[in-house]
Amino acid sequence: MTQLAPSAPARPRRRGLVERARRRQQAFRIAVLTLTTVALLVPLVSLFEFSIRFPLTGEVSFDAWKRVFAGNTGEYSTLDVLWSGLTNSLIMCVLTVAIMLVLLVPTMVWVRLKVPAMDRAVEFICLLPLTIPAVVLVVGLAPIYRFLASTPLGSNTVWLAFAYVVLVLPFAYRSIDAGLRSIDLKTLTEAARSFGASWPVIIVRVILPNIRTALISASFVTIAVVLGEFTVARFLARDNLQTALFQINLSDGQIAAVMSLLALGVTTILLIALDLLAGRRERTTRKARP
Repeated sequence: MTQLAPSAPARPRRRGLVERARRRQQAFRIAVLTLTTVALLVPLVSLFEFSIRFPLTGEVSFDAWKRVFAGNTGEYSTLDVLWSGLTNSLIMCVLTVAIMLVLLVPTMVWVRLKVPAMDRAVEFICLLPLTIPAVVLVVGLAPIYRFLASTPLGSNTVWLAFAYVVLVLPFAYRSIDAGLRSIDLKTLTEAARSFGASWPVIIVRVILPNIRTALISASFVTIAVVLGEFTVARFLARDNLQTALFQINLSDGQIAAVMSLLALGVTTILLIALDLLAGRRERTTRKARP
């Protein structure tokens, strides 16, 4: 028997059901977005209010903000530890991102092309730090950093970047892995090799441009982890942004609140800028394609 076509009155009814379902989904998305925004803004607004309002008198003053933006003057010399910790954290961000990319990208490309059977093993190794508490990692890292202190590297805080590479491996691996899976890696490398390109040229000029968004995501996650890390630096007696905020919070909680807001704001602006930059480059690339 042949199936009867839907009658004319059934079609508007079906369109009405689709429209109602679409409106319900849109309302659900708006509700979730609103609740998420409120959950994120309430702590930030409270932190800002704490930075400008004295808890005992209730007086509103922007003195803490003025002190932060005044810089390292004689009047505010107590903030030297804060600027030192911030400088160390920024240097460690650069070092950690550089080491992470140099370590992960060539390794993951080589494993996928030459020994795909090792892919699971590499993934397990990279995800392993998620299962190990930071305190346990410190116990294993302490002898290593005692040895480094006796070498020409010394006990400078910036060498914590080696430990932070371990902490960011799970997050960076997932981002880069998603980028490599989105491209035809084997075809790209074979085509480049057929034109006589060396492996460094293939990685720098063929693979990296095609996984730019994944690299930006991995770099941002790395920066966020380094700027927010406290446990390793505290137990190894190193000075970074979070340990400096902890020390200042013991004597002036408003200064610590101001710096926390500034660090969060700078990180958010960096995320938006990187996302806009990546999106603009992708749109430019699509337009340039025939």
